[in-house]
Amino acid sequence: MSFSLSFSLVLLLSPSVCLSDTGDGNPRESRPFINNTDDDKGTLYDGKNMALFEEEMDSNPMVSSLLSKLANYTNLMQGVREHEEADEDEGAKKQTVKSPQMGTFIGVYLPCLQNILGVILFLRMTWIVGTAGILESFIIVSMCCSCTMLTAISMSAIATNGVVPAGGSYYMISRSLGPEFGGAVGLCFYLGTTFAGAMYILGTIEILLTYMVPSAAIFKAEEKAQEADALLNNMRVYGTCCLTLMSLVVFVGVKYVNKLALVFLACVVLSILAIYAGVIKTIFEPPVFPVCLLGNRTLQNHGFDKCMKTEIIDNVTVTTKLWSLFCKGPELNASCNEYFSLNNVTEIQGIPGLTSGVISENMWGSYGPAGMLVEKAVPSVPASDASQDKHLPYVLNDITAFFTLLVGIYFPSVTGIMAGSNRSGDLRDAQRSIPIGTILAIATTTIIYLSCVVLFGACIEGVLLRDKFGDSVKGNLVIGTLSWPSPWVIVIGSFFSCCGAGLQSLTGAPRLLQAIARDGIVPFLEVFGHGKANGEPTWALLLTAVICESGILIASLDAVAPILSMFFLMCYLFVNLACALQTLLRTPNWRPRFKYYHWALSFLGMSLCLALMFISSWYYALVAMLIAGCIYKYIEYRGAEKEWGDGIRGLSLNAARYALIRLEEAPPHTKNWRPQLLVLLNLDSELSVKHPRLLSFTTQLKAGKGLTIVGSVLEGTFLSRDADAKRAEQSIKSAMAAEKTKGFCHVVVSSNLRDGFSHLIQSAGLGGMKHNSVLMAWPANWRQSNDPQSWRNFIETVQETTAAHQALLVAKNVDSFPHQERLGEGTIDVWWIVHDGGLLMLLPFLLQQHKVWRKCKMRIFTVAQLDDNSIQMKKDLQMFLYHLRLNAEVEVVEMHDSDISAFTYEKTLVMEQRSQMLKQMQLSRTEREREAQLIYDRNTASHAALNDKTDATPERVHMTWTKDKFCTERNRNREPSANMAVNQSNVRCMHTAIKLNEVVVNKSQGAHLVLLNMPGPPKNRVFMSVYCATSFGFSKDFLKHVQSEVL
Repeated sequence: MSFSLSFSLVLLLSPSVCLSDTGDGNPRESRPFINNTDDDKGTLYDGKNMALFEEEMDSNPMVSSLLSKLANYTNLMQGVREHEEADEDEGAKKQTVKSPQMGTFIGVYLPCLQNILGVILFLRMTWIVGTAGILESFIIVSMCCSCTMLTAISMSAIATNGVVPAGGSYYMISRSLGPEFGGAVGLCFYLGTTFAGAMYILGTIEILLTYMVPSAAIFKAEEKAQEADALLNNMRVYGTCCLTLMSLVVFVGVKYVNKLALVFLACVVLSILAIYAGVIKTIFEPPVFPVCLLGNRTLQNHGFDKCMKTEIIDNVTVTTKLWSLFCKGPELNASCNEYFSLNNVTEIQGIPGLTSGVISENMWGSYGPAGMLVEKAVPSVPASDASQDKHLPYVLNDITAFFTLLVGIYFPSVTGIMAGSNRSGDLRDAQRSIPIGTILAIATTTIIYLSCVVLFGACIEGVLLRDKFGDSVKGNLVIGTLSWPSPWVIVIGSFFSCCGAGLQSLTGAPRLLQAIARDGIVPFLEVFGHGKANGEPTWALLLTAVICESGILIASLDAVAPILSMFFLMCYLFVNLACALQTLLRTPNWRPRFKYYHWALSFLGMSLCLALMFISSWYYALVAMLIAGCIYKYIEYRGAEKEWGDGIRGLSLNAARYALIRLEEAPPHTKNWRPQLLVLLNLDSELSVKHPRLLSFTTQLKAGKGLTIVGSVLEGTFLSRDADAKRAEQSIKSAMAAEKTKGFCHVVVSSNLRDGFSHLIQSAGLGGMKHNSVLMAWPANWRQSNDPQSWRNFIETVQETTAAHQALLVAKNVDSFPHQERLGEGTIDVWWIVHDGGLLMLLPFLLQQHKVWRKCKMRIFTVAQLDDNSIQMKKDLQMFLYHLRLNAEVEVVEMHDSDISAFTYEKTLVMEQRSQMLKQMQLSRTEREREAQLIYDRNTASHAALNDKTDATPERVHMTWTKDKFCTERNRNREPSANMAVNQSNVRCMHTAIKLNEVVVNKSQGAHLVLLNMPGPPKNRVFMSVYCATSFGFSKDFLKHVQSEVL
């Protein structure tokens, strides 16, 4: 009979299993002990001219030394000065290497102070106080400053646990939380710094066009309704020009930015002092900045100089410029706006002074939609028609104001706390300077902000506070009206402060991106790690300018501020998380010199950051998290492997330990049972995997769920083959990656294969994470094997698996298993001969979850004996599958008792003769192999002839041994003739195997995969070869006629 079958076969041996419902590019570790030498201490004051003050100089430096440090003050991050020196010393040999000399005040406190105080204080603080009121403004400032203070405590702990090189916060987060979190948050912090540059540039242009040179505007509004659009267009044009100029300055050399650092710092300090001086002056002599009110509405004081409707000149009543703004002509009888006619014009002082009592009026907020009039709480006569109000010179809200928006706008004013940690390499004692300087700077700025909230509310009229652009005081900067000696002190100071902050952002952001790119964790950013010969990040600067331009095109300071708030808050959140995680894990390397931290404070800071993100703008928060999540997943799948000893890896280890202990407490419930595989692989002489399709089948069966351990055994001793074991492990891991198998690899070196596989079966896994099933390939060509132990190893593996109460899956013809190609419609046939708890039915269901087998249907065959009711068996099996919620076709195959054929007797006799004779005679290894091959060949040749004989007797088995051995064996055989009698039990086993073989081949010739029960292993070692031959006969024709696989 000649036919071709297309199905797969898997042999299964299982215990009773119930299915019922009832976390660097720098591999070295940061040194835990920082060597802060003070060798220069003794050489500072070698001169004897100041010997009188010699004892005081250790704690109080000379004035000349202090002035020298102030002259060398810089606000640039670490790494920038090295690039500057490379420019200056290009081509020249460096004579000496300067040791870091910057202290706490110059190196940390002043840079943090300069970065924190900035554009929001000068341009939006008064408006925030007027809109939110003193109480709510106090809450806003307190929340934001508390957030940065808690973050500074966490940051101080991390920064004092080792040296923080260029990259600052990115370095801290990545080395604490791993490359995925570090890259995601580092890029978010980079985006925040870049958008901060856009915000500072927009602030610079707003000061320039609104308060310094309003006539420089290119786009001018013909009507009042067009003023907002004209201002935005002017901001875009001038902002782009300013960005281009600043980028060129940074590209040419940061040394020019460095030389102006002290100027920018002086502008900030003088502006703050001018504000406090102006507040003090209002007690004695408030400045004169009148605000004109029409009824209770605030008027824009641009088109008139006198706050009155009419005036008397030479005893003649004439109208003023204000009259012409509301009336259709200068005549007294001209038609005027209704509200103008019904209400009087009054003039109030915009800065009544600290003792005026205006603080009570400014205590509460005054929120409103865009276009709402800025009004004072005084009586007025309302008009019936308010449709023309937006075209009249009233002060209006330019945006809809609410509490959460103000939080988002204000928060950028408290950022900049990383300025000290970014330059730890430039500090004389970074372990001491970073915590003290940063915390003192935050405390100082918190006091400044909170006092400004109270002082602004106590000194400035409420309608002027809510006038964002100072239209009611002739276009003056509102905070400038309070300053002393002149508003221009604040205007000029804030202008240069914003310029300096913008330059620093354009200097720092490219270097942050360069640090991320050089770490190599984000492959598509590697190009931005390159730059000029001195290390200047040219390409990173170009990308920064492009992103900054997108922020400038938004053109609104109030719209850009919440965006960068999200990115900074996310960065601060992860700084707190990193500190809390390291503290709770208690890793040996976590030894910060800063001791005033606690995990509860870090968690509080983290919670506050998260709350502020959603308070500021829930949709911006979601977008920022989505961006960070996408970057995280990209780094996880495509990024370079880095081992930085990060906290996430430590957390994973702790979580794994906890889970393993929990799993050990009780065995898994049957509802949660799934095959946890130990895959036994064979390796060739080159240590390559012989049957990689076994891994493919594992992937299709597991789909990444549960436990998979891939093991193999090398013969020898570990001392001599440790290198081979490592190479074998790498080879298996490569094969697992190629076959997309997720799991663990374990290679054992043992004196022989049998012991090695036994060790794997016994000891693979850990605690509750141990395998419950073993998957291996059928020993191919076991009869022709050069090693007579091959089939014994297989049988003993079967025995040991059974003794361990584990399921055994044996894949036959495994090289024909599908790889990744999807199979067409077909069937997976299950031959359920003995009850195994339902594992045979679970396997097809698990395979159907994979795309390769998804189109295959399941068929279940069971065998009925003569006295079985096959119809009732089919109904019962269908009901059983219904309760298991499995869809399958059911068929009952009837196998009647038939006479045992002569071929079966002959087959059994040959099997027993071979087993007994090989055991009795003392043949050499070569002779044993030759005799075994002869028996097999004669058996195969006589197969067809014996089928036609009804009373045939088995032929004698001729051996090719020597004459002496033949005589000896003949004399030995004469004694017990019953030794060659056929064992009836073996005959029945062989008969069952052959009959089942015929039925399975007949019924399942079109199946893609066949699963059937494997006979149980023999308990007696004498019957090992009998078991192997019987199992081989059971599935022999599958390999003889079929080019597919069996399980």
